[in-house]
Amino acid sequence: MKRVGRGRMRGFGALTAAVALVVAVPASAVADADVLFTIKDERITESSGLVASALHPDVYWTHNDSSDAPKVYAIGKDGTTKATITLAGVDARDWEAITIGKDDSGKPAVFVGDIGDNLHGKWPEVWIYRFAEPATLADATVKATKFRVKYDNGPRDAEALLMDPRTNKLYIASKEAEGGLYEQPEQLSPTGINTFKRIAAGGSTVTDGAFAPDGSRFVLRGYFSATVFAAPGKELAGVDVPIQRQGESVAWSRDGKELLFGSEGKGSQVRRVELKGDNRPDLVRNAPGGGKSESGSDGGGAAGSTTSAGDESDGESVTDRAKTYGPGLLAVVGLVVLFFAYRRLGGRNRS
Repeated sequence: MKRVGRGRMRGFGALTAAVALVVAVPASAVADADVLFTIKDERITESSGLVASALHPDVYWTHNDSSDAPKVYAIGKDGTTKATITLAGVDARDWEAITIGKDDSGKPAVFVGDIGDNLHGKWPEVWIYRFAEPATLADATVKATKFRVKYDNGPRDAEALLMDPRTNKLYIASKEAEGGLYEQPEQLSPTGINTFKRIAAGGSTVTDGAFAPDGSRFVLRGYFSATVFAAPGKELAGVDVPIQRQGESVAWSRDGKELLFGSEGKGSQVRRVELKGDNRPDLVRNAPGGGKSESGSDGGGAAGSTTSAGDESDGESVTDRAKTYGPGLLAVVGLVVLFFAYRRLGGRNRS
């Protein structure tokens, strides 16, 4: 039997520890953020957008990225599909976002953003589709209104489409490193080009965004982080983001108390994170007890005030934050240790 040297044993020990660390992360991550539901529809493998229905409690609209026909799915809180809506005559080139607003008659409408551009400037224009949210959930094929979109400073890659419920105005947040938040023209036209104007920085690597139900806040998320804003350019605080396979979507709960985070992947989970302090919308903060954290203390300053993402005024302790950020940090450290341990062990095997 060949004797194993101490160095190789140390390398093997580090490798084993790293594997154990990484394998242990998912269990911790699940505990950090409640799972609202798991998408059970096997057709949904790249859930890229998420929004709560305006008409149907405990129902959420989602869609695939670019690997599906032009279909939008209504998912119940039990994770099953309640309705599949097909958009007639539409090509799903790179669907990245979905939101809820109103149509020209003031009735609830679903807006789908075909706004992705992975080649960063290949598409001279992108598109937004609008269709009336159905009052009855059943499979159907509908005729959608198409809006052609350009940006005032050239093509963008974007994955976030937001609707301000107070004004029924659409916003797009680009995904590039320099970021940018773009606002629609005064009126959307179904016949001409709609030029969205850059109004503020939007953060880097934005994969989705959403307005609070009362419009007093909006959130922009990336793969590993999220930030709540009181208005364009007015940052409030960061939000703990659950560890996910590929964090893509974010939505506000109908009552405004939670953010819902979705991910791509077959059988993906939607997880909820309770909002505290300044991040809570006005409709929650102004309700009886709405400005209090679970400990009963005041959760933060006045609405519209600006706090740092690292400030304790959002009602969370350092320990609370470590529960969510900890697994992600440990996963990164574990992978680094795993990589170097593997290389060290492999190098000794070759020598």
